[in-house]
Amino acid sequence: MHANRRITGAIAGSLFLGLIGAVPAHAEGSRSTYISDWHVNNESKRWTDANRDSVSTSVQFSGCSTDTSDGLNTAALTLYKDVFGPDENHGTRNNHCNTSSWGDKSAGDYYFTLVGISPGATLHVKKVVIRY
Repeated sequence: MHANRRITGAIAGSLFLGLIGAVPAHAEGSRSTYISDWHVNNESKRWTDANRDSVSTSVQFSGCSTDTSDGLNTAALTLYKDVFGPDENHGTRNNHCNTSSWGDKSAGDYYFTLVGISPGATLHVKKVVIRY
């Protein structure tokens, strides 16, 4: 009888520890989306960073193409903080179908815009992951 309780307790404890260990360490927030038929000056949807962590705000592209047969060389992205009055420009990063990072940002609503593309005039990205 006592052996069964110990085995049951050990199994329950293992399951509990397994569940705790299964929780991934990740950013405060993230969003997955895609880009279809974007041109210069298109902008992403806004997201809210509550700044409860020290994770760098980043935009990751994978599966990139343009309206040319050469594919994507560079997509220039500018991060903005949505504020009253002119939005705050937090800098432009060149994305080569990889990850662009802007560092840990203060709390607020953010978005990014496409400010340049080479070659071509239209951007397509199969998967976009925004972390904040």
